[in-house]
Amino acid sequence: MCLSVFVADFFVIAIDIDYICANYFKKMKNLVEELKWRGLYHDSMPGTEEQLLKEATSAYIGFDPTADSLHIGSMVQIILLVHLKNFGHRPIALVGGATGMIGDPSGKSDERNLLDEEALAKNVAGIKSVLSRFLDFNSTEANAPVMVNNYDWMKEFSFIDFAREVGKRITVNYMMAKDSVKKRFSGEGEGMSFTEFTYQLIQGYDFYHLYKNNNCVLQMGGSDQWGNITTGTELVRRMGGENAKAYALTTPLITKADGSKFGKSEGGNVWLDADKTSVYKFYQFWVNTTDADAEKYIKIFTFLDRDTIDALIEEHKTAPHLRVLQKKLAEEITVFVHNREELEKAIQASNILFGNSTAEDLKKLDEATFLEVFDGVPQAEITKADLENGLDIITVLNEKTGFFKSNGEARRALTANSISVNREKIKEDFTLTTNDLINNQFVLLQSGKKNYFVIRVK
Repeated sequence: MCLSVFVADFFVIAIDIDYICANYFKKMKNLVEELKWRGLYHDSMPGTEEQLLKEATSAYIGFDPTADSLHIGSMVQIILLVHLKNFGHRPIALVGGATGMIGDPSGKSDERNLLDEEALAKNVAGIKSVLSRFLDFNSTEANAPVMVNNYDWMKEFSFIDFAREVGKRITVNYMMAKDSVKKRFSGEGEGMSFTEFTYQLIQGYDFYHLYKNNNCVLQMGGSDQWGNITTGTELVRRMGGENAKAYALTTPLITKADGSKFGKSEGGNVWLDADKTSVYKFYQFWVNTTDADAEKYIKIFTFLDRDTIDALIEEHKTAPHLRVLQKKLAEEITVFVHNREELEKAIQASNILFGNSTAEDLKKLDEATFLEVFDGVPQAEITKADLENGLDIITVLNEKTGFFKSNGEARRALTANSISVNREKIKEDFTLTTNDLINNQFVLLQSGKKNYFVIRVK
């Protein structure tokens, strides 16, 4: 009987161990392999892949607070941290309250304007708020994400102490060999100030501090950060003791198919905050990507698996005019950055121009979205007093707005049944009243399929 109990207990234990091992190795899947097929891998130090396969690893990425939000140029690094978490590792997001006071010279031909402490504090708070939407820094999981600010450990570090403890570890020759420094010394811009020259040492010390206090052995970033990151690995090796090891992994700089810089629209940066870039414009940015870019971006900027992405690419190739790839890309990343409710609003707004929308659909748009949907459309103003007794449509189309050059031209368009008010066809006997206002201030006129005109009512 004891034996049977022992056997039963043994199998229970064996099953538990199998369950634990299965889940452990599921989490320790090959992150580097995943990044490579997605186009998110550029380079890494020897041993990095082995380290990530060996055990749950703490790794960090730094974000400089040059603005009070992040734009889509930072999306690759955010997504990299999320992949890291999904593969069972611990992501550390570092907001550079200290390094932000200097400005990273990497990829820059001139020195940035230095921000004051008040502006930096505002920017740091804004970036923390953005990052908190993608990583749960309040999680109690073993690999819960961590957020740190390097100002916390640099603010009490005197110049003399920094020079003695850190500066003596790295030679000037070593620092000048970095591309970010060499380019500035070889004629790009006006040279480099001592302030900028120290940047790589400060960033390098960040890595050592996180190694020492957070068991962080990997730094990740864009390929232009390779010099700064490897300075960090060198400091860890020189300051961390005999067995200290640190690793580096970089992602490629994302470009468009034509070689131009990724991340900007005609209106400038595409931000991750809706008050800087509306969800509608954010969605439109992704929907309007080229076929070649969409095929690349859907691997980089979504978490869809390989089979799903391959199937979408094949579907797109059979009917590219349907823009299946672009729509799925825009859907996934809009939900990731904002939420599904905002996505639905963005799709609804898009259908106003490109779909079979109705007057009711128009009335659901808030003022900001309405104006963005019809950005660039000719406008005219009339007063509410004009509408109190109603305005006949001929007067509206010609005299009040100039949408048509003459009453005769307006009548011919009405006879041809090509005029709509708020997406509904009208006849010559139509009278415009306050009941037709969208958000109590707009009227949308349309002639044919593509000619729009907005009346603003004051």
